[in-house]
Amino acid sequence: MLLNLETVPHFYKNYVKQIEEGDILQALRISGHRTQELVHSIHIDKTNHRYAEGKWTIREILCHMIDAEWIFAYRALRFARNDKTPLSGWDENSYTPQANASSRSLKKLADEMGHLRSSTIDMFESFTPEMLKRKGIANNNEMSVAVLGFVIAGHETHHCKILTERYLAPN
Repeated sequence: MLLNLETVPHFYKNYVKQIEEGDILQALRISGHRTQELVHSIHIDKTNHRYAEGKWTIREILCHMIDAEWIFAYRALRFARNDKTPLSGWDENSYTPQANASSRSLKKLADEMGHLRSSTIDMFESFTPEMLKRKGIANNNEMSVAVLGFVIAGHETHHCKILTERYLAPN
């Protein structure tokens, strides 16, 4: 399914632009695979690294990526089921300190990310073309189920680039 960027709410366009694949399932598989490769390449001594004062640690970013996928997938499920109830937004800066990142191992985070992505793909595989076109309101933005699939892959890709460029690049 090719996505028209005009149907993507402004806030999410940068994420969706990160995705080259025109197929949602392929985009989810590829971004998930790349993320797993990246996470498995991180040395355990780096997991509490911040590239600047006040920025999240690597483990906090990974927890944020997990939280975001859960929320976007939940929205996609609600919209696919034709639930017209407007959904609220969420505050990532409030969630992150509550994620218990510092006591979660890199391996457990990688495992959770892999299981979650597998479940997200299973869910998107179950959606019919009609379901992918369904829309709902989240955080005062109208978006389709298909857009949410690309947002999931794009959000993950966005944060992997930040990890690579700001956290893991040689000094």
